[in-house]
Amino acid sequence: MNFLRGVMGGPSAGPQPSGAETIQKLCDRVASSTLLDDRRDAVRALKSLSKKYRLEVGIQAMEHLVRVLQTDRSDSEIIGYALDTLYNVISNDLEEEEQEENSPKQVDDLGSQFTEIFIKQQENVTLLLTLVEEFDFHVRWPGVKLLTSLLKQQGPQVQQIILVSPMGVSRLMDLLADSREVIRNDGVLLLQQLTKSNAAIQKIVAFENAFERLLDIITEEGNSDGGIVVEDCLLLLQNLLKNNNSNQNFFKEGSYIQRMKPWFEVGDDNCGWSAQKVTNLHLMLQLVRVLVSPTNPPGATSSCQKAMFHCGLLQQLCTILMATGVPADILTETINTVSEVIRGCQMNQDYFASVNAPSNPPRPAIVVLLMSMVNERQPFVLRCAVLYCFQCFLYKNQKGQGEIVSTLLPSTIDATGNSVSAGQLLCGGLFSTDSLSNWCAAVALAHALQENATLKEQLLRVQLATSIGNPPVSLLQQCTNILSQGSKVQTRVGLLMLLCTWLSNCSIAVTHFLHNPANIPFLTGQIAENLGEEEQLVQGLCALLLGISIYYNDNSLENYRKEKLKQLIEKRIGRENFIEKLGFISKHELYSRAAQKPQPSFSSPDHMMFDHEFTKLVKELEGVISKAIYKSSEEDKKEEEVKKTLEQHDNIVTHYKKVIREQDQELEELKQQVNTLKSQNEQLQTTVTQQVSQIQQHKDQYNLLKVQLGKDNQHHNSHSDTVQMNGIQVEEVSKLKEELEEWKNKHELLQGQLREKDSLIEKLKPVQLETGTEQSSQMSKSSVLEHNNELQKELEMLRTQIQLQSAEISKLQAENQKLQVMNTSADPALGDSSATAAKNLELEGRLVQEVKELKSEVKALSEEKASLKQHLDSSNSTVAILQDEKSKLQQEVAESKKEQDDLLVLLADQDQKLSALKNKLKDLGVPVEDEDDIESGDQADEDEDGDEEEQD
Repeated sequence: MNFLRGVMGGPSAGPQPSGAETIQKLCDRVASSTLLDDRRDAVRALKSLSKKYRLEVGIQAMEHLVRVLQTDRSDSEIIGYALDTLYNVISNDLEEEEQEENSPKQVDDLGSQFTEIFIKQQENVTLLLTLVEEFDFHVRWPGVKLLTSLLKQQGPQVQQIILVSPMGVSRLMDLLADSREVIRNDGVLLLQQLTKSNAAIQKIVAFENAFERLLDIITEEGNSDGGIVVEDCLLLLQNLLKNNNSNQNFFKEGSYIQRMKPWFEVGDDNCGWSAQKVTNLHLMLQLVRVLVSPTNPPGATSSCQKAMFHCGLLQQLCTILMATGVPADILTETINTVSEVIRGCQMNQDYFASVNAPSNPPRPAIVVLLMSMVNERQPFVLRCAVLYCFQCFLYKNQKGQGEIVSTLLPSTIDATGNSVSAGQLLCGGLFSTDSLSNWCAAVALAHALQENATLKEQLLRVQLATSIGNPPVSLLQQCTNILSQGSKVQTRVGLLMLLCTWLSNCSIAVTHFLHNPANIPFLTGQIAENLGEEEQLVQGLCALLLGISIYYNDNSLENYRKEKLKQLIEKRIGRENFIEKLGFISKHELYSRAAQKPQPSFSSPDHMMFDHEFTKLVKELEGVISKAIYKSSEEDKKEEEVKKTLEQHDNIVTHYKKVIREQDQELEELKQQVNTLKSQNEQLQTTVTQQVSQIQQHKDQYNLLKVQLGKDNQHHNSHSDTVQMNGIQVEEVSKLKEELEEWKNKHELLQGQLREKDSLIEKLKPVQLETGTEQSSQMSKSSVLEHNNELQKELEMLRTQIQLQSAEISKLQAENQKLQVMNTSADPALGDSSATAAKNLELEGRLVQEVKELKSEVKALSEEKASLKQHLDSSNSTVAILQDEKSKLQQEVAESKKEQDDLLVLLADQDQKLSALKNKLKDLGVPVEDEDDIESGDQADEDEDGDEEEQD
């Protein structure tokens, strides 16, 4: 109560106003009334009085209103009235009349004090979070407004209460999904206040899918053409991403950078931009800069820069950069955004170097921007933005630095003068009458030389034509000439920064600088003088330049060796005074401002003195120069030796680095080759696998077709005979034909032998006819008869053998005919061999005819035998002749016996082969007659022949 009395300002002297009494009565009704309607009416009345009597209602009714929120939650109407009343009491959004009566400070203090009273009990905030979950519009909306007001008044305390509350942040995130735009928009404002300067809550909100929902809202509202809702969403996104590396990485990994590209799709008609569109686009550009800010970790910034290039965001920004009709503040912010998107990223810097302005003829964007930077009629902030863009383009970009310096070299200058190069613009700005242009051009050229000793040496070749008829002077000499002419402080500071950057870590440039005899006296004179406060900065920079001339001096000029320069400082300036003047730089207020961040941001052109990168150089050299001034010659010699040793070591390290780099390149090439071969091998393996599978498929299809063909053949030939069912093949039939041919050849051989016997008999006939005498002994007759009997027996044996062979041949012919018939019926495809079968039948017919002729000849021989018997009596007379003939006949008989033995052997072989053929025919299912049956048939034939002979 003491605190409340303090708020009221103590007891009033006069009678209390009627409003206070009414409020007291209404509070009593809220506290004591048992009817819900009475309490609701009392709370409604308090709501109507809360704006006019904010202090009284806050003091007397806050406790009762909190109790209503706790006990009457079933009635949404009274809860809505209570929340509205608390909002009117706590919020500082007063009416204009009340703001005129009370000072803003009193109003702010009143809202903050009532907020502190409300959140003193943390359960009140938890209760409010529960009410915000209600879907009823009359409860949810005032609850959101009240919670937002609490966060505005006592942000950190309320944030902590919500953070420790179970699911506190998640409950509030549901507001973004509300279909009622009023609640959704106020939910965005609530989350703005909730996420201010609290990284923990920012992470929770981000992981509750806030990025997706906010980007959806921006898209639904029309991107940059949207209203104030888009602005609120962009402010909330900035709260979530600024200085929060975790959320930035989550934003990039979630591919949300790609969704930012449509924001910057500006049409061709850029006239008549609304103020809201300018605000929205300005916030969108700032959001891009948050992701690529130089203060972020280098790895995170680099990944965001690459993502912006790949998704086309950088290209879209460059389109705005080169567009016409874009408002000046948007153009300035776009230049700053492009600067940070390309800063330190080689890929983006290369793309920016290729961008051309839509002019005739087309000019590089860098040249167009530099034209704006050295134009004194352009706005100051725009010129600063262009300088920042040029600095970011050259940051860690040796390729870009070389391209800029090459435009200054004599071999690359366009003699026709049709096009303006970047180097010409920088030289023009460096020596113009505008001090700001001098400073900007000097700083830009210094960035082209930053950490690049090769370009520092090349820039010494630049020659300038000062006037007609005079010889050209070097760029270094011209800078020192302008410096000694006593121009404006800003111009001299810019030139001194350029010279310090140029000469640092470049002994050749130091030698060129010392070669001009007027430079050292000018520097010592500037440092030794006691000038005003404005000139102290120039004195400090002159001391720095002189110190660089000593520290990086290679003692190549005898008159300006390190030791002599130190003696000169000792005599004319004094070491302590020199160190004091050198310290003027780092103690200057503008130096401290420039050292904070890379972007040049100055309130006015007069404050544009130091560059961020130059402050790093000063910090690096100030200590070593101070030590170098106090070093003796022996220490300098030792230092030189150490430097040489270090240089040698650096050269060795550089050599090995080069070797390792080359080996790495070779290794990468070999790895690529291995990967290529692996891929080719995999392709070949897949091809082989496919071919094997295709072959297997073809095999399966072949086997399937084969089975189906077999089934079709079986079905087609189901009516064939037993031999066909057993599967006689064409090859077996051909074998049988070959064996038949062999038998025919053997038959012809036997016929030849028979012819020889016939010839022998023909020879014997004249001999027998000549011996007609009867003068032979009985004994010789008997011998002749015996010989004739033997011959007759042999003839009979030959005849039986021929008959057997003819029978076998006839059987084989019959079997061959059967096989041919079966083969023709089994396979229609064998019909092509019908001509061959006809020839075989013809040959068989001939054989049968020849066998018949042989039989007739045998009969003729038997008749001749009978005639020989009749002439036996006449042969007795020629015994002697017959004896000789006998011996001859015996020899011939012996020979014929041998021949008969050979024939018997052949017949035995033939019998074996016949039996083998019969077995094969039996295996094939062909019925074959046995030899006994054949012999019995032959015996019957012989008996018939014998009976016929007896009858004869």
